Amino acid sequence: MKIECSIDKIKNALTTVSRLTGKNLTLPVLSSVLWSVENNNLILRATNLNIGIEIKIKTKTEESGVFAVKNEILFNFFQNIPNEQNVVFENSGDSLKIKTKTNSTIIKTTPHEDFPTIPKVVGDSFLINSQRFIDGLKSVYYSSSISEIKPEIGSVYIYPQDDTLVYVATDTFRLAEKRIKIKQNLVFDGVLIPYKNITEIIKVFDSLDGDLKITLQKNQISIESDGIYLTSRVVDGVFPDYKQIIPKESKTEIVVLKQDLIQALKISNVFSDKFNQISFCVKTKENVFKIDSKNIDTGENSSYITSTIKGEDVDVFFNYKYVIDCFQSTTADSLILKLDGPNKPMIIKQVGDQSFLYLVMPMNK
Repeated sequence: MKIECSIDKIKNALTTVSRLTGKNLTLPVLSSVLWSVENNNLILRATNLNIGIEIKIKTKTEESGVFAVKNEILFNFFQNIPNEQNVVFENSGDSLKIKTKTNSTIIKTTPHEDFPTIPKVVGDSFLINSQRFIDGLKSVYYSSSISEIKPEIGSVYIYPQDDTLVYVATDTFRLAEKRIKIKQNLVFDGVLIPYKNITEIIKVFDSLDGDLKITLQKNQISIESDGIYLTSRVVDGVFPDYKQIIPKESKTEIVVLKQDLIQALKISNVFSDKFNQISFCVKTKENVFKIDSKNIDTGENSSYITSTIKGEDVDVFFNYKYVIDCFQSTTADSLILKLDGPNKPMIIKQVGDQSFLYLVMPMNK
């Protein structure tokens, strides 16, 4: 079997699929990429059993066939090959011959008979702009638990609400919610995508434009774009009823410039303790909003932030990291901080944009 195609397309495809391969003592074939030629298309497949991907590349061959090659060898080889116009692959027996303008190489193939099937997901489907879909994931996924003890909170929960797709993630210490407007009213029960699969989905589709086709069934979700087909298992569980922990009202409200708050947080963190503890102190009559931090080994700091304040005085402790994480999801220049008293969570929203909500639980003093 002889295959000829663009070397740039091969490099890009291998860079993408290589993320899903790795060492697996039970199934060594998972460290390989499956190559198959069907109807003048070269299809590269890779999977780690939690997530699988197929990338389709146009070729100049009418032959068909299938073989597998260890990803690490192939990926490292192509990383050092110059971007020439075309590359020719010729598979014969247990060898793959690779020929470019300046290089001729033979790589041993691996048995492919045990390579798992990439499932074809059949179910409800919808179209959504790639950048909007990925924006929803990137806005919340960092708030997921990285532990697999409770898989329902080690996931991003996606559910429809009228013409909106809602993304939510929590690790019980903080919670992020992002709402993305779509062009249709969707009806499905919601889906839990594991955190570790979310990171791979973002890497695969982050740079793409155009629409994605999302298809859902009970145990799987698939995401399709031009030439790319990705499937992920979904968690069979129930996401917590997070709305009941979001305060309906707040006793204190602060409007502040995002960059001023970020700068104050970074300075305060220099003097925070081993638990990253900082204090938000608000004195309404004096119009004072300050962030205090103290470390018995290094010193202490008070950072005063220009802001607009209304409501009651409050002094509440938070984990610095949990607060600053959310700013990667905000685009507005100004933020609203809503506090409900000591030992109560803080809500962070954007001024002029209600699509993002972030909740941070307080720390004990």
